[in-house]
Amino acid sequence: MKKLLIVSHVPSDNTRQLTGWVASGAGSGQVEVELSQPLQTGAQQVLNADGLILGTTENFGYMSGAMKDFFDRIYYPCLDETRGLPYALFIRAGQDGQGAKTSIERIVTGLGWRAVQEPLVCKGEITQFEEPCMQLGELMALGLEQEIF
Repeated sequence: MKKLLIVSHVPSDNTRQLTGWVASGAGSGQVEVELSQPLQTGAQQVLNADGLILGTTENFGYMSGAMKDFFDRIYYPCLDETRGLPYALFIRAGQDGQGAKTSIERIVTGLGWRAVQEPLVCKGEITQFEEPCMQLGELMALGLEQEIF
């Protein structure tokens, strides 16, 4: 069975809800889903995953500090072992989400990970993102299950 790791920073009810929708969508497939906070996620979890979904808040036009800490800790242990790893990204944005998106894309490009969906930037009323978040999770799980990526 394929394993999908969702690493999401959930400092608020809104990001908790977004992450829940993503996990719910991913859980509808035939993959093992592991949900983890960035500060509690280690390199071995990434190495054991067949795909990742990353979730972050936008803080001062950047990814959350917790997500940056995650990347700092897993970067070198995962650098040569995870090239080509499929990932998707969602951002709870207060501005336009571009700073957070760009900073994460820079790091995952260095890791050699492969974006398999356009980043989902969730700005505005949270309820409008229920379906897109569920679809993000569902499509990622389905892609892993069907070995599309």
